[in-house]
Amino acid sequence: MESFAVGVDLGGTMIKAALVERGTGIVEEAVHMTEAEKGPESVLDSLADIIRALHSAAPDGQVGGIGLGIPGAVNWERTSVLYPPNLPGWGIVDVRAELCSRLGAEYEVFVENDANLAALGSAHYSTGKPYDSFIMITLGTGVGGAIIYNNKIFRGSTGGAGEIGHFSIDFEGPIDRYGIAGAVEAYLGQRFLSRFARFKLISQKESLVHKMSAGNDLVDLTPLILFEAASAGDELSTEILAWAGHKLGCALASAINLLDIRKVIVGGGLSSAGDFILGPARRAARQHVMPDARDDIEIVQETLGNQVGMLGAARLVFEYLDEQPPSTGSGTISM
Repeated sequence: MESFAVGVDLGGTMIKAALVERGTGIVEEAVHMTEAEKGPESVLDSLADIIRALHSAAPDGQVGGIGLGIPGAVNWERTSVLYPPNLPGWGIVDVRAELCSRLGAEYEVFVENDANLAALGSAHYSTGKPYDSFIMITLGTGVGGAIIYNNKIFRGSTGGAGEIGHFSIDFEGPIDRYGIAGAVEAYLGQRFLSRFARFKLISQKESLVHKMSAGNDLVDLTPLILFEAASAGDELSTEILAWAGHKLGCALASAINLLDIRKVIVGGGLSSAGDFILGPARRAARQHVMPDARDDIEIVQETLGNQVGMLGAARLVFEYLDEQPPSTGSGTISM
C-alpha cells in the first residue's frame, strides 16, 4: 500500500503543495507565487517544478500519485479544468496530460475542484471529521463550495456540484467573474469585498484603516486589514465584515434548505475573520432556513487553513489506490 502522495492547491494567487504521508499527514510543504497573468504554460511549468522537488523528498523518491485542486469546473474524468475564472488565459486544459508531458512519466494525476478537495481534506483530517455530511464554503480570491455526503464528495451529474459561490442572492446585484448577477462571489470574493470596503471607507477618515498599510486612497485595502482594524475596535470595519457575513448566511440558508445538510464548514483566507463574519452568518442562516432546521445548524471555521486543500488532494490519490485490485501492482512512480 503506497504511503505517499503529492497534494497541490492551485490558487489564483499562490500555489501551495505538499508531500503527504497517508497516516502522518503533511511531511514537507512548498509555496510559490502563481503568477497567473503569465498564462497556463508558465503556471504548468511551475507546477511541474514543485511536484518534481516534492517527489524527490519522498523515501526512495516514490509516490503513489498527484492530486491537484484548481478553482473552477473540472470534467468527470478528473483530467481537465474548464475555463477557471481566476486563471487568465485558461480555456479547457488537460492538466493531467500537460503535467505528465513535463514530468516525463505517466503519473496517476487527479484534478478536482479546489473547494471539493478542501472539503475532502477537512472530512478526513480536520474539522469535518465529526460529520459524515456537510457543506463547505471557501472564501478566498473567489468563493468556492463543496458538498460532502457520507464522507464522499458529491459531484452531481457532470462533476460540477457545490458551486455555492455562484448562488445568486440578488438578481439585480453585482456581477461575478462568470457573469452571474448577485452571486455570493460578487460580494465575498477578495477583490470584490476589498473594492466595496474601499469605497465605503475612503471618505470615513475616523476609520483605523487610514492608519494602516492600505495605501493612498486605500488602494491596498484587503480583507485582512479590515479584520485587523475590526479586532482593534474599528466600528466601520466591523460593520463591513458583518455585512459580508449576512450575505454569506443568506446563501448558506438557501443551500441548507436545498440539501437538508445542516453542518457548514467555512475555510479560505477570509474565514480567519472568525466571528466578525461567522456570527452574522449564523444569525442570517437561522433567520432564512425552514423552521425545522434552525436548531440543528452549525457554521464553524476550518481550523487547518490552507493545509486542508493539500491534504484533500492527496486523499484523492489514496482513495484511488485503495480501490485498485492487488494485481495492478504497486502503482508508485520513480523519477
